[in-house]
Amino acid sequence: MGNEMTTRSKLSLKAYNNLDFLNSPSARTIRILSEYLEPFLRFRVEGIRNTIVVFGSARVQSRSAARKKLKLVQKKVASRSRVGTKLKEELQSAEIAFEMSKYYEDAVKLTFMLTKWAKQFDGKHRFVICSGGGPGIMEAANKGAIRAGGKSIGLNISLPFEQASNPYISKNLSFEFHYFFMRKFWFVYLSKAMVMFPGGFGTLDELAEVLTLLQTKKVTKPLPIVLYGSTYWKEVLNLGAMVKHQTISSKDLQLFRLADSPEEAFAYLKEKLIKFYEQEVRR
Repeated sequence: MGNEMTTRSKLSLKAYNNLDFLNSPSARTIRILSEYLEPFLRFRVEGIRNTIVVFGSARVQSRSAARKKLKLVQKKVASRSRVGTKLKEELQSAEIAFEMSKYYEDAVKLTFMLTKWAKQFDGKHRFVICSGGGPGIMEAANKGAIRAGGKSIGLNISLPFEQASNPYISKNLSFEFHYFFMRKFWFVYLSKAMVMFPGGFGTLDELAEVLTLLQTKKVTKPLPIVLYGSTYWKEVLNLGAMVKHQTISSKDLQLFRLADSPEEAFAYLKEKLIKFYEQEVRR
């Protein structure tokens, strides 16, 4: 009798309260739709209409953290009469991490400048910094916005090895996605500009997809893109070779701009955003 009652109770559960169903393959379309509708509602409630999206590596450390690690390794090296291969590699890794940490600090400075500037616009239309919500460059982007007294958005995603949301995301603007393509949709849909700091596969994926959308006119709105760190990007991407082999046109290289300082990136983005969107944000 007891088992019969339990079964009957479970069968009479309303579909939208049935977690077994909602987490099943049969309800995948509902879960996908939820990752569109729930963020849509939150963005509307928070008055978010325009974003500046910042991409970059989750592995880049702050200057202070990288310096601390480097000093520890240097101290270890100084205490040894003989430095083995493993320790040499550790030292080289710490030196590279310290060099890369400049991008963390530059991201903080750039998003601080952009947020301070954007605060002049109407609160419901101003440009809000948006990142992938994790550590590294993403954390730096959100940190700069919060330090400038603005809002910041984090579009995080559930992964097996990373990433916890960073602490610099505004209340009610921290999102957790399951589907990469829905997360990408929200990166692009509200974005009025993008900054690509040095990053790995994820950053390359996002960069390639956005450039493809612009190249093919699937995104028709003006969307200025900055590749930050010309030394890194020129070493990682040989786009000139693609032009040479005629797999892209030379005109496609105009879809982005290289920059090497927060001031240079800020000046370019400010110019383009005023040109393309001033009427909208001043309404």
